[in-house]
Amino acid sequence: MNTKFCTLILLSLTFLMASCTGEPNADADKMGRLTVQLTDAPFPFELVAEANVTIFKVEARKSDDHEDEDSEAGDENDDDMENGNDSPFVVLMEDEIDVNLLELTNGTTEMLADIEVPVGTYDLVRVYVRGVNVVLTDGRVFDLKVPSGEQTGIKIFIKPGITVAGGLSADLLLDFDVSRSFIAKGNTKSVNGIHGFNFKPVIKACNISTAGSLTGLVSTWEDENEVPLEGAQISVWAADTLNTSGFTDADGKYTIMGLEAGTYKVFSALEGYINSDTLDVEIVVANKTIQDFQLEKEVIEDPEN
Repeated sequence: MNTKFCTLILLSLTFLMASCTGEPNADADKMGRLTVQLTDAPFPFELVAEANVTIFKVEARKSDDHEDEDSEAGDENDDDMENGNDSPFVVLMEDEIDVNLLELTNGTTEMLADIEVPVGTYDLVRVYVRGVNVVLTDGRVFDLKVPSGEQTGIKIFIKPGITVAGGLSADLLLDFDVSRSFIAKGNTKSVNGIHGFNFKPVIKACNISTAGSLTGLVSTWEDENEVPLEGAQISVWAADTLNTSGFTDADGKYTIMGLEAGTYKVFSALEGYINSDTLDVEIVVANKTIQDFQLEKEVIEDPEN
């Protein structure tokens, strides 16, 4: 990850748990409720003021309605059926929503849709975007090309598929990794050195019903006072693979959503401070795990002494 683009952001689609109200009817077991939310992990890149995207359509694919849910051929067949009545895709939203991804940090979400959908298992989401741009702190704006995102949508596979039951819904979180999706061109050591960006969307899907979140405070001690640290990076590893990361806000707080239940290795780091110990952290379904870190300042020895 580019050190200047030190966070993930995030995109999230959430199928929230809900219950049906009112009189029973014959269709009660055929429809479930689907809400769609967008979220973003912190993005403390000091040279970027905004990372904007316009989402104008969201679809979800029912795996029950097609045979090959993983192959590119399966996607092509789905595209061929768009003009017929046999498409496995359900349209969730067709309104324009403008989002500055940098405003969606530490658990903040943007609601994209709230709609009833047929019961079944969904294995793919397509997000259609346009109007992608980056605004630097010096006021320059870079409009970015969207590879296929406007015509065929950004495809995000859900593995395993997520099931919506009658009268209920399931939660799906899309983690939009801004640090890997917005690639700066030029010298990122100064705002004047940047002369453009490439947009290569990197999004990860997570079933909220089988996931939890990690939250906490990163601080240091100065003159016997606890001082919160802004911009400290939290790295979350599953086995030997970096799963995700986040950064602390101005109050030293962080929240990382959409972690599948299980044990992770987590540590915190900030330039000018000694890295924390690597800790084993247990993530519990539908719960927040609290893990604070305290960092010590690096002591730079005088070479003349």
